[in-house]
Amino acid sequence: MSKTVLVVDDDPTQRRLIQAVLEREGLVVAHAESGEQAIDRLVAGGAADAIMLDLIMPGLGGLATLKEIRQRGFTQPVVVLTATGGIDTVVSAMQAGAQDFFVKPASPERIMVSIRNALQLNDLKGEVDRLKKRSTGKVTFAELIGASPAMQMVKRLGERAAKSSIPILILGESGVGKEVIARAVHGASERSGKPFVAVNCGALPENLVESILFGHEKGSFTGASDKHLGKFQEASGGTLFLDEIGELPLDMQVKLLRALQEGEIDPVGAKRPVRVDVRILSATNRDLARQVAEGRFREDLYYRLNVFPIEAPSLRERREDIPALVSHFISRFNVEEGRRVVGASNETLALLSAFDWPGNVRQLENAVYRAIVLADAPYLQPYDFPAISGLQAPAPEAVASAAMTALPSAPTVQQLMETLPKDSPVRILDDRGHLRTLEDIERDLIQLAIEIYAGHMSEVARRLGIGRSTLYRKVREQGLEGVFDEAV
Repeated sequence: MSKTVLVVDDDPTQRRLIQAVLEREGLVVAHAESGEQAIDRLVAGGAADAIMLDLIMPGLGGLATLKEIRQRGFTQPVVVLTATGGIDTVVSAMQAGAQDFFVKPASPERIMVSIRNALQLNDLKGEVDRLKKRSTGKVTFAELIGASPAMQMVKRLGERAAKSSIPILILGESGVGKEVIARAVHGASERSGKPFVAVNCGALPENLVESILFGHEKGSFTGASDKHLGKFQEASGGTLFLDEIGELPLDMQVKLLRALQEGEIDPVGAKRPVRVDVRILSATNRDLARQVAEGRFREDLYYRLNVFPIEAPSLRERREDIPALVSHFISRFNVEEGRRVVGASNETLALLSAFDWPGNVRQLENAVYRAIVLADAPYLQPYDFPAISGLQAPAPEAVASAAMTALPSAPTVQQLMETLPKDSPVRILDDRGHLRTLEDIERDLIQLAIEIYAGHMSEVARRLGIGRSTLYRKVREQGLEGVFDEAV
């Protein structure tokens, strides 16, 4: 999914120029003619990954708009632009929360450097927030990526179950994100902020399962040189997530059942039981009912765990979430790998959405990771996923050749002049046949407009497609006050 940049400027010409630069890089551009309109858009939930804000605007000025944006809690990076670049203006803008600043008119390269840095900062903030919530146990269902009906059902069920202490069994194929759902349940519960301890029951050594889960006393067996609390006591007051619960040995299932029923555990070598206050969440990719019938899982434990089942959908059952997941992974791996990939092309998203993903979200995550590391273009292309597309990346020479072939040759000055009216009152070339500067041409055009419309500045501004305040500023900068006075 492409990033969205909100351009706030009362001058429609400036907005169109900036839009052309940003869209050429594949970004989506949204417009606001005033500070008030920009704030209304943000409050209404309009997309904006970064903001370009003009300082000089009628009504709510740029600095006032920036302060209001920050006061309302919007954290998007803001790039400030203005026609005057005094040091006081720069300091005021930075103190108000701007991330970058440049003076109009700016080159396309300067604009894109600012926007890329702003988007990279946005990705960095998002990754920091994600890691902070994960480490403090405050991940909620709002952080779950996906708006498909299947994921909406997961969120609704999870939010309801999180408010109680009911045992939850999360079912689903490997790689669908069962632990992410478990963390969201914990973060939405009253135990949020307390320990969240995850244990993969399938990875526990058979001879150490009891010690790892319930702990042991010093000297209770050979090699027990210190006291070990165990996962139950580590999670005291919080949540213990038992992943792949179907892999737990039968003898440990008996002790787990007692811990769930009595709220106490027996550490190896301990003289008395230890009370624990832990909420149990479990998950499996196996058919536990079949394992019960085959005698490989205790029936009483199955009914104890399977009080509130939540079915995590496979990725092929929620293909509409793939673009959002790809965008999330791109932002994350950009930060981790120091890359600046903007997004994925439409062809790439179509390719990824059509694939079945037997490894589910985990497989998609790893595929995007590989593509980010190897990508040379701003947007991920189908050939960045060779295992899925069957395509190999073209050689650099072929890419450059194709780009040169696709781009039309630039017209000559003579060809440009042939498209202009012969009697044009605004001269494009100087006396030596070279193009005049844009500033000189603009001055002549404004002077001509003032003369044609007899100094009616509202009509002049409307015809030129700029705001009145911008027109008056340009009149002052170009020294055209005398022309205005004569026309009046």
